[in-house]
Amino acid sequence: MTERTTRSLPAVLGWLALAALVAMSLFHLYTGTFGARPAMVQRSTHLAFALGLAFVLFPLFKRHDWRWLLLLDLPLALLGVLAAGYVGYNHAELAGRAGAPTMLDLFAAGVGVVLVLEATRRSVSPALFFITVAFLAYGLLGQFIPGEAGHTGLTIRQVLNFQFYTSEGVFGVPLAVSATFVFLFVLFGAVLERSGAGQYLIDLAFAVMGRYRGGPAKAAVVASGLMGTVSGSSIANTVTTGTLTVPMMKKAGFKPHVAGAVEVAASTNGQLMPPVMGAAAFIMAEFTQIPYGTIVIAALLPALLSYTVIFTMIHLEALRTGIKAGLKETLPAFWRTVLRGLHLNIPFFALLFFLLVLWYTPTTAATHTIWITFALFLLVCLVAPPTAYGIRTQTEEEQLTTGAGSPRRDGVGFAWRIKHFALRSTQALRDGAMNMVGIACACACCGIIIGVVNQTGLASKLTEIIRTLSNEALLPALVITAFACIVLGIGLPTTATYIIMATLTAPAILEIAALNGYVETTALILATHLFVFYYGILADDTPPVGLCAYAIAGIAQADPIRTGLTSFRFDLAAFLLPFIFWFNTELLLQDVTVVQVMWVLPGALLGMICFAMALQGYAWGRLAWWARGLLIVVAFLLVKPALWATGLGGALLALLFGLGYFFPRAAQPTSVGGR
Repeated sequence: MTERTTRSLPAVLGWLALAALVAMSLFHLYTGTFGARPAMVQRSTHLAFALGLAFVLFPLFKRHDWRWLLLLDLPLALLGVLAAGYVGYNHAELAGRAGAPTMLDLFAAGVGVVLVLEATRRSVSPALFFITVAFLAYGLLGQFIPGEAGHTGLTIRQVLNFQFYTSEGVFGVPLAVSATFVFLFVLFGAVLERSGAGQYLIDLAFAVMGRYRGGPAKAAVVASGLMGTVSGSSIANTVTTGTLTVPMMKKAGFKPHVAGAVEVAASTNGQLMPPVMGAAAFIMAEFTQIPYGTIVIAALLPALLSYTVIFTMIHLEALRTGIKAGLKETLPAFWRTVLRGLHLNIPFFALLFFLLVLWYTPTTAATHTIWITFALFLLVCLVAPPTAYGIRTQTEEEQLTTGAGSPRRDGVGFAWRIKHFALRSTQALRDGAMNMVGIACACACCGIIIGVVNQTGLASKLTEIIRTLSNEALLPALVITAFACIVLGIGLPTTATYIIMATLTAPAILEIAALNGYVETTALILATHLFVFYYGILADDTPPVGLCAYAIAGIAQADPIRTGLTSFRFDLAAFLLPFIFWFNTELLLQDVTVVQVMWVLPGALLGMICFAMALQGYAWGRLAWWARGLLIVVAFLLVKPALWATGLGGALLALLFGLGYFFPRAAQPTSVGGR
């Protein structure tokens, strides 16, 4: 599932696009198995596929007549392939004349930069397009900007040469990671989904949580969290799990916009879940030079805390609106579900074993796991009964193209099983590449932004601005950064937001931390980069451009703006989390003892639950305004790493609940009704 809606293609072009998507996946699987090509060849081939497919699959405008595909988009696709391929084909010659590009070099670079911008606008977001154009304008017109933000200005020749023929622009770190680690992990998620894991995870979530109050919503949280471990896209997670969970939430009594919001909040937070983390984990490893396995370990506990808070919000919503538990007879049987899908756990454990025990590189681990998943799926197709996950499910797509009909279901002989394996495998290769087109274009665009920042020294200028605004105080600097992440991230994919903020603001936070006596340890670096990443996720479902809210609104039959605002409220419960793990780096499990973690974890968890109760306005009943305000104060006290703050927060919380228990009229009377 891509970030933008793809066009319907005529039959011949549809099959050609399918062939290109499968070829893109096979290229990356081949290089993952036998070794990547030289850096510029690998990256240029990756970008050539992405640019060509972006112009074929995504129209210029929503109502773009398909005939324009022949007149405009196919020529642009060809130009994109040639411009990106020019770098890979001539990489040795270009390295030999570094800094002295020919006119042909500059022409190819100009075409390439323009097409990267347009492909990103089509496949990702107009917001990222305009932000990148603004950065380019800053680079070219810096001499006209007064004050500290200005610079001497760059020529078009300097910009094009730096952006297209160095490893700090279009072909920089973001695209390098996209062309290696990210693609393979996204492909792994697609293969796992097509082998039946998606339906298995959803059934498992309903089997575990469906019988409790607000069960369908809680099952949606669990399912989205599990899907988030392998999905590189929040919108793919939203639509995949939401198709089943949203109707069941509505049936249980949740209002349509609330049901959609629960799915959006749970799915966007799926990008916090290791090992994929929406592709940001791999880019973070390159930026920080911290091993990928260390990042996965550091991200685990904060992700579980985040889902705990969303879970709490949903439980309070169910209590507030009087939603009851689901009927046991309507839910999947737990042990039957576990046993039917037992084989689907093997790829998860294999991936973790390769990454965290053998410490393989992400590329090697992902490649091995993909082949294991293919082999396992083939075995299932050959010998498993027809009821097994991956062979037949009620929601499966049986055809590669829409409207082609469904195959006969009256036989599961050997020929049918082989055909089924081939069909599902082709779909997985297609889906993996489809999901990567927008990511690759976004990474190329982010490379342009990083290139401008490096050429102009903008990062150091911004550091100075943040130091001035915060008066070199750490907490104000973190608040400014969080606000900047949310504002900048509206309309951007989370990965793009992370790249931009990690380039612009993470150095400023680390510098101000050093001025305040903090030592730059691995834990502090991780806390800083996870800080900007988390607030980028909070922006991902923020109206008016929350793409996931628009995607789920159609399924929920709800207003997308109202859905987005409600999902933002659910996500806002975790607003404190980045501050918690920044000031309590023990939660990142770096060089700590069990005793240290057990000391910090209860206060952090209780503080976030208090914040969730304040946002919901419900605890023992509806809360008065003063009780909600006091809960927010308690939340901040409990997360502060000081004994006096924890003690005071605990005392205030005990007092508040004592008043609520003995004097229930101190809060507003409990009422059942929608917000």
